[in-house]
Amino acid sequence: MDWAAIVAWLDAPHAELARQVLQRGTAAIFAVAFLSTFMQFPALLGEHGLSPAPRYIAAGGLEGQPSIFRWHYSDRFLRLLCLVCIAIALTLVAGLPQLGPPWLPLLAFLVLWVVYLSILPIGQVFYGFGWELLLCEAGFLVAFLGSDAVAPPTLALLLIVWLVFRLEFGAGMIKMRGGREWRDLTALMFHHETQPMPNPVSRWAHLAPAWWHRVEVLGNHFAQLVAPWVLLVSAIGAIGSVGGDGAAVTAVLGAIMTASAAIMILTQGWLVLTGNFAWLNWITIVLGFAAVDDRVVAWLLPAWPAERAYAPTPVWWSILVGLVFIAYVWLSIPSVRNLASKRQMMNASFNRLRLANAYGAFGTVTKRRDEIVIEGTMADAPGDDDWVEYGFKGKPGDVRRVPGWFAPYHLRLDWLMCFLALGQYGTWFRVLLVRLLEADAPTLRLLGHDPFGGERPRWVRARVYRYRFATRAQKRETGQIWMREDRGLLVAPMGLTAG
Repeated sequence: MDWAAIVAWLDAPHAELARQVLQRGTAAIFAVAFLSTFMQFPALLGEHGLSPAPRYIAAGGLEGQPSIFRWHYSDRFLRLLCLVCIAIALTLVAGLPQLGPPWLPLLAFLVLWVVYLSILPIGQVFYGFGWELLLCEAGFLVAFLGSDAVAPPTLALLLIVWLVFRLEFGAGMIKMRGGREWRDLTALMFHHETQPMPNPVSRWAHLAPAWWHRVEVLGNHFAQLVAPWVLLVSAIGAIGSVGGDGAAVTAVLGAIMTASAAIMILTQGWLVLTGNFAWLNWITIVLGFAAVDDRVVAWLLPAWPAERAYAPTPVWWSILVGLVFIAYVWLSIPSVRNLASKRQMMNASFNRLRLANAYGAFGTVTKRRDEIVIEGTMADAPGDDDWVEYGFKGKPGDVRRVPGWFAPYHLRLDWLMCFLALGQYGTWFRVLLVRLLEADAPTLRLLGHDPFGGERPRWVRARVYRYRFATRAQKRETGQIWMREDRGLLVAPMGLTAG
């Protein structure tokens, strides 16, 4: 086989839809992520934030971490970087860099990756979510899909399939090794009610009959424990069957890959419909398209071409993708070991570049929902009736308010408040209470409702309430979405002079 034949073997002419969705979809999520950072980072982690990044950097928090903020941090610099990256991401969504040579979208995605990789460590606990790692890794891999002028690289697509496998199978194994509720099929009898950020459909999903919740869990197990293996094996088999008499086999394997991807995409779509998990489900859907074959799409939609003609792939480009593939195989060794380990870690990195990570979520499902409610008062000596609640944008509070739609946007403070109710305390929370006493404008903009209209309260406190969805009868009787009971004080009344 001559070099031209080898290069042709490394091309995937039946994967144009996959490339378009992967590049544009990942770029769109980068735009949302940088918008979230632009809007929230200064108040949470900026120079006067709840957990200031400059203080973290000065204390050596970036030791051993790749970050451009080693050299300089300011809120203005961070916002400028976010605006630049949003602009780059939107050009990728529009497909403009993809009209040029392969190195142009590569450069654009690598810029997004480097900047977001730099933000993660200084984001501290507010950026400690698995979907942050996932976006970084996806951005890096999608960078090597090239431009519209050349065929999508088979090895780059295979690396993305490998990412989908680790993401889905890792999540499935976390569940099987975790709470009993996943093994006895009762997990979804609780999850819709106790998930960190419900949406308008969550209550309806929770009130479904028990048999349906068991079907949900079985479907989840199939999508995360079976479909990823079918996807990975068929993807590897398709590469080995490329060319010559293997064309028919490749087409069949492409159909199997597409069907496996469709199962995972539909499962993620159900999670989008019933919850707010920032961009986790959205980017998983995007990544699932790595296995979609144009020939299957053309069979379903005849207007879509089954195969396209491309200019010859530059040799240097094929070599570059091949080297990245080899490096990634080596980087993946720890994640393979982790998948096989009884002490499997989830949402963990094994290298400074945050590539070839371990993923997973909800190894156990919380059975009861506790919420931290922050209250304030203008009274000098308040009685029980003098306290009024601060409202958050996403997390439950007002028992009559229907939960909203926010994903893929990430409400970082709301998510941390949910973990706070699970006992994951941080110094940031007491700083938050102080900022409320100061009526700090940037902090108040993170909230959904300030009962004092920008004025300083005299006292604030935090109470714990146990929430559950109202039954249909309770909803008709009270008009409430939630029923709740007081579980006592978390933080006693504090003021600026006394606290």
